[in-house]
Amino acid sequence: MASAAEQLASSMSWDALSKATELKNRIWFTLFVLVIYRLGTWVPVPGIDATVLSQVFQQHGGGILGNFDMFAGGALKRMSILALGIMPYISASIIMQLMGVASETVAAMKKEGEAGRKKINQWTRYLTVVLAAAQGYGIATGLENMVTAGGVSPVMEPGMFFRAVTVTTLVGGTMFLMWLGEQITQRGIGNGISLIIFAGIVAGIPAALAHTLELGKTGALPAFVIVGFLAMALAVIAGIVYVERAQRKVLIQYPKRQVSATRMTGGDTQHMPLKINTSGVIPPIFASALMGLPVTYAQMAGANMPEWIRPILAMFSRGNPVYMIAFSSLVVFFAFFYTTVVFNPDETADNLKKGGGFVPGIRPGKNTADYLRFVLNRLTAVGAAYLVLVTLLPELLMFKWGLPFYFGGTSLLIVVSVTLDTVTQVQSHLLAHQYEGLIKKSRLNNRSGRRR
Repeated sequence: MASAAEQLASSMSWDALSKATELKNRIWFTLFVLVIYRLGTWVPVPGIDATVLSQVFQQHGGGILGNFDMFAGGALKRMSILALGIMPYISASIIMQLMGVASETVAAMKKEGEAGRKKINQWTRYLTVVLAAAQGYGIATGLENMVTAGGVSPVMEPGMFFRAVTVTTLVGGTMFLMWLGEQITQRGIGNGISLIIFAGIVAGIPAALAHTLELGKTGALPAFVIVGFLAMALAVIAGIVYVERAQRKVLIQYPKRQVSATRMTGGDTQHMPLKINTSGVIPPIFASALMGLPVTYAQMAGANMPEWIRPILAMFSRGNPVYMIAFSSLVVFFAFFYTTVVFNPDETADNLKKGGGFVPGIRPGKNTADYLRFVLNRLTAVGAAYLVLVTLLPELLMFKWGLPFYFGGTSLLIVVSVTLDTVTQVQSHLLAHQYEGLIKKSRLNNRSGRRR
């Protein structure tokens, strides 16, 4: 027989959504913020010739640079004030999470609760400013060094003033974008940072699809390749939905307790759901952020870059085996690392022991922690292999046929995962709203019964 929660979930409809005023306000606020973000991607940085920049980007826009432009929602190609996107904040978050393992000070902050979390968030913001300034300076010097085939630079007046203005503008744009993401998380629906990346990718899909169809129309791309790639994209989406919804349920039992002479509590059975891909979309995003460091260095060095470094940087270009191996290794590393950050087996086992819960056949305490760690490591190994397969298989085909980044495994993974997460949060809000309606109705019935 279905539970009360399942019955409520099955009865959710557009009528229920229309009555949930708070949820509607959250959705409208989220859409409003995303529109502001998309408008910001069209505001250019001062001192840039847009026509020349477009020509330069066509020459140098492949590889990781094009991947960055996808995460930035096309802002990098247009060199807007939001050209850096949210990647500096993501890089800062990576460093702070790594510091939580390597530094006793940061680890102690995590144990301080809400106060410690606020301190870590503040340090992350400061580090974001530093990284954004470094990347902004790299972009400024890189633009000065880039020229078209005719030797024309997109920078109208190169020099320190242009670099200072560009760095200030890009840092301000990143901080504004980070603030928008926090506003969505607090006052909207879904994870703000993920939704901003999601909006940037989705905004570029129509143009990428039109470009792909144009290649097929001109004969540059065989029709069977387009049909096959679209079919593969649908298969990848179906696989992502299947794996992201898959769970390993660990049985948890609670013994009966005598609370009074006539009443006993407990004795029920519950399940602890463990996702196959606990880390979600974080590993590919983190890996992309770190893989962009060689590009940042190349932009900052420009013509002054030593000759022996150029072959090394070329190895990190799109489709190169070294790039594939490095990207896969980072995805696997962050899959395991972020899973340990999200789920702590020792803490979970301790909480179960305090609550009287236990896994059948496993002793409470350390043995339960070891068992949960064993199950989680096996699930994470499968999840990491799934992430590598999803992100690299389309990339190999894209490199061979020159298809846009927006059909890559990383972009599809982000779009599908963020959509599933947002829909889940909408359902949670609807469920809470319906529970509130039932409670209010019950109170009114009780009051009317007392009056009678």
